Amino acid sequence: MENIYIRNLKKTDWSIISSAMNVFTDSRNQKTVDELWFTEHNAIFTTGILEKNKNIIKPIDNIPIVQCNRGGKIAYHGPGQQLVYILINLKLKKINIRDFLFLIEKVVINTLKKFHITAYTIKNAPGIYINKKKFCFIGLRIKNHCSLYGISYNINTDLSVYKKINPCGNKFIKVMNLIDILPKITMKIFRKKFIQTFLNIFQYQAKYKSAYNIFDKIY
Repeated sequence: MENIYIRNLKKTDWSIISSAMNVFTDSRNQKTVDELWFTEHNAIFTTGILEKNKNIIKPIDNIPIVQCNRGGKIAYHGPGQQLVYILINLKLKKINIRDFLFLIEKVVINTLKKFHITAYTIKNAPGIYINKKKFCFIGLRIKNHCSLYGISYNINTDLSVYKKINPCGNKFIKVMNLIDILPKITMKIFRKKFIQTFLNIFQYQAKYKSAYNIFDKIY
């Protein structure tokens, strides 16, 4: 069973993590251990490669908007939302892109089952849904057989910002916080169950690493 390094980066600036993630991926070789990064970001909107800002429906004055090299449309990230960056060599793991997406969805759905919550996917609307509302967002890129970016899910974030955009380019999507149905949930509690489920489904053994040495090659 392969190892995977797990890092809890706490609250970070999106631009720093994006740079670190791309540097990490560009410098990988066949001996590089896969990694899983958990973080919260300061408030920001990110757009995928093909997004033309058509999904901004109200003025955004106080939150930056940046384009990144992932797929998908516009997304919001901010405090109270967990980002999970999944940095895996799919070729060495012998996983194709379709199976990779399926396994990610399975991790989230099975984690929610541990809290007695039924979640599901919707065709042509990537992500995980609970009671007709979107809980988990997925945005990925594959570069040299390695994955970048990953998922985000709302624990207790400011949902009012979603009124300024069509989330993921879909004006019909409604979003939710997990705290709305689990009042005592915390990011730490859910993250612990998520990691357990991820390790089981992807067949990894966890190695916990420092949050800080990922930045060494940037500065």
